[in-house]
Amino acid sequence: MGKSRTKRFKRPQFSPTGDCQAEAAAAANGTGGEEDDGPAAELLEKLQHPSAEVRECACAGLARLVQQRPALPGLARRDAVRRLGPLLLDPSLAVRETAAGALRNLSACGGFEVCDDMVTKDIMTPLVVLLKECSAGLDSNEMSLQEKKDQNRNSVENIANEAVNVLWNICECSSRAVSIFNKEGCLEIVLKYLSRFPTNVDLAISVAYCLQTVTEDNPELLKSFSATALNVLESALLSPVSSMESLLLKTLVAGTIWNLKDIIPCKSQAEIINALLKILSEVLGMDAGETVIQMKETETQRLKTAAEAEEILENTNGDDLIEDDEMEGISHKRKVRRKTFVSDLLPPTDKELRETIALLTAQQTALEIIVNMCCNEDPSDDEWEELSSSDESDAFMENSFSECGGQLFSPLCLSHEVHTALTNYLIPKKIFEKTAFPNSIAVDLCSRNPTWKPLIRKMNTIQCRALFCLQSLVSLLDVEHLGGAAALQTLAQHLSQLLFSQPDFAKHADFLEAISSALRALLQTMASKNISQCMTPDQLMTLCKAGIHSSNVGVRVNVVSILGITGSVLAKEDGTLETLKNIGCFLLEVTTKDPSLVVAGEALDALFDVFADGKEAERASIQIKLLSALKEFQPVFKMKIRKEGRGNYSTDQLCVLDNVKMNLRRFIAYQETVEKRLTS
Repeated sequence: MGKSRTKRFKRPQFSPTGDCQAEAAAAANGTGGEEDDGPAAELLEKLQHPSAEVRECACAGLARLVQQRPALPGLARRDAVRRLGPLLLDPSLAVRETAAGALRNLSACGGFEVCDDMVTKDIMTPLVVLLKECSAGLDSNEMSLQEKKDQNRNSVENIANEAVNVLWNICECSSRAVSIFNKEGCLEIVLKYLSRFPTNVDLAISVAYCLQTVTEDNPELLKSFSATALNVLESALLSPVSSMESLLLKTLVAGTIWNLKDIIPCKSQAEIINALLKILSEVLGMDAGETVIQMKETETQRLKTAAEAEEILENTNGDDLIEDDEMEGISHKRKVRRKTFVSDLLPPTDKELRETIALLTAQQTALEIIVNMCCNEDPSDDEWEELSSSDESDAFMENSFSECGGQLFSPLCLSHEVHTALTNYLIPKKIFEKTAFPNSIAVDLCSRNPTWKPLIRKMNTIQCRALFCLQSLVSLLDVEHLGGAAALQTLAQHLSQLLFSQPDFAKHADFLEAISSALRALLQTMASKNISQCMTPDQLMTLCKAGIHSSNVGVRVNVVSILGITGSVLAKEDGTLETLKNIGCFLLEVTTKDPSLVVAGEALDALFDVFADGKEAERASIQIKLLSALKEFQPVFKMKIRKEGRGNYSTDQLCVLDNVKMNLRRFIAYQETVEKRLTS
């Protein structure tokens, strides 16, 4: 179990309105659903009203209501999806837009179960029809006045944007929705929307998110990509960057093109990979902290200038101001209200905040794409699965590699093109920089402004993604491409400083998982190259004692593995007896007490590594009575595998545990010879 597989990243469920979680109190006392049945029933009834304005307002009200989780059961009971579905094809464009917005919120806030239920209730039928009608509407030249035509086109694009977001959310959660996407020819429709990126980057970004989702593990769809389709993606990828939102678009398109790698002609692969990594490098090269500071200052100055201008205008006009509705021939006020309803469904509209969010999202996406480039593509990649370090497992790895025939995109190795491009564009260095804690000034600015406060979490997420990305690169790149032995030692010191500069690091689960994964990979590489390690025994035990109490199995596996790696190095050195005894006692305790068989198996594997060789290790094993402890635990371990294994662990995990069980028998035999030799 000494090798670890980096995990791939999928898109987190996107919430167009921020936090979709309901207040805990309403959910706790079980009254939330009942209280929400009143407004839900009233709003759903109004969906059938003859007045388009009433239907529009009802859709907008539902868009807000679905953000409250206790309201979802009541909406499901009253068949909200089937009532909203027909309004996607309402004669009124405004109703279509708000209905799509309500379904967008429902699909984002409801999660997998709600999205699957939406497919069951046949939401895909009107949704696909709407997407096709919007596509046709963009080509329509029926309106004679250019002003009206442009206004109608904007409405159609707004509706298309909402509809694409519904499609994106549902396809992320439902394989049935993806199948319908394939069969109904939705690819051609959304690519047409994507081609409008020069004039509507918001719509293009929504399409790019959707494409990144539907092209993943979808060989049927890949067959539909024609040269024309690839040209649309290439145009977006190579377009000039005019804003951070366009940079996000290019990053998302890069992720889609990576998903299409299997259909790219061999002669073009090197060129495409270079183009992708050039963009990812550009994204990661930007200083997010400085951008946050600059954008917040720009927003502050803009709001100050606007307030001063408004004050001057009020002082100038005095009592002569009149309401819009009082002006003859002008009725803009109702349109302003309508726009306010629609904006409630969308992400923040403040330019500076939108741009900053776009950059942070682009950086997170870029890191996730690089991790996915570096790791095995497997249906279970999202799980923490450990591969045994036994001879049988090593042989399996070698056989798998030989069976792939050394193909360019072998899942067990980096292609030469990716390897070269990563180093040419200095991506390891840029990822290293992203592992630092977020800029403290930027964090302070965000913490003092409610609308900017969520950006703190996004900055922390980027740090964690960078640490996972670092894990991938350290595991797969040659030491020379990482800067040599000195650079790895500097990196180890950097990670140790990151970890121990936070007294309460154990409380931050995401950070602890990410940094323990990076440390594990780094220490493994350093040990394999005989590079001296930098963590002190005290630091090592502090990390392990904190991490072993984590509820995250991945963290516990990581810290146990780190202990095994470091212990195996110390076992070959003189004067390490007491440290080895501490390590051995700790690993024995984990082996016998951890509730997870995966963690217990990893702890046994670490024991095998630490006490496999070396005079100090032999002396330590005798003093901690390692042999008797393992003999006592052996039948318990066998019984646990037999009783708890099936149903609780995957086939791969059971295979690994079986290897550990076999290695335990061999190790006990070895320890018996050691004890006889030292005690005779």
